[in-house]
Amino acid sequence: MFGDYSLGDLGSIFVMQGFAGLILFSVYVLMALGLAIIFGQMGVINMAHGEFMILGAYVTWMTSNFFQAYLPSLFSGYFFLAMILAFVASGALGMLVEWVLIRHLYKRPLDTLLATWGLSLMLQQAYRSVFGAREVGVELPQWMLGSLHVTDSIEVPINGVFVMCLTVLITIGVAYVMYKSRWGRQVRAVVQNRIMAGAVGINTEKVDRYTFGLGCGIAGVAGSAFTMIGSTGPTSGQLYIVDTFLVVVFGGAASLIGTIASAFSISQTQSTLEFFMSGSMAKVLTLLAVVGILMLRPQGLFALKVRK
Repeated sequence: MFGDYSLGDLGSIFVMQGFAGLILFSVYVLMALGLAIIFGQMGVINMAHGEFMILGAYVTWMTSNFFQAYLPSLFSGYFFLAMILAFVASGALGMLVEWVLIRHLYKRPLDTLLATWGLSLMLQQAYRSVFGAREVGVELPQWMLGSLHVTDSIEVPINGVFVMCLTVLITIGVAYVMYKSRWGRQVRAVVQNRIMAGAVGINTEKVDRYTFGLGCGIAGVAGSAFTMIGSTGPTSGQLYIVDTFLVVVFGGAASLIGTIASAFSISQTQSTLEFFMSGSMAKVLTLLAVVGILMLRPQGLFALKVRK
């Protein structure tokens, strides 16, 4: 299998494969952070999470087209505005969905699963009606194209480096909001003991709405980043919802650190196995390994003790 390659070539290929795993890790973290907040902190099984992500991707696509048509001189910086608009659009829709639908279904996880699954079908049809059934691609600024030459035989794509840096910044921001801010303390208080949190004056309904909106907004930013690695279509979000739930459950539903550790473990395992076998077989073996570990440790890698 490796007879045609020198030891140096194999090392370069393995390093580039590891970097591809880091890009996959970054995408998994971006997708899973929002779901970890919604599922882990609120106990809501949001099957429409992928559609909130795709909304962010469509917002990025529309922003790209707008800058190309009307502000071509500022096109190189449109992506930063697109990410902000994607966060606002997905977050606002998430808060609306929480107010109209989700707030009536707390403590009924199976009902939230069915309701959000129906919502995902509605959003898919809405995207199909508004944007068409064909997939669309985003035109990236010139500075995002190409690769960085680390060595003569190792190149890393610039957009992959951008996704990783974006993931680091968003993860740090979420960690600060959840663990250092006053609102984050209120969220954790509601998670640990909702009745007592309400008794000391915390508006639990407002916390729920903003938490759901934050999770959906992060999904929108993930969709914005997704446009750099794939095309966008009405059903693109469904391709990643299973992987995203797997990352959250494997890491521990209410653990930010667990989500990051889970995404890194799954992405690097899958990427390393792809070095030796086909991508589909690598994914199957990775999923089997995760399922086996969850059978031994169903609470995930990191578990948070919650008072009922």
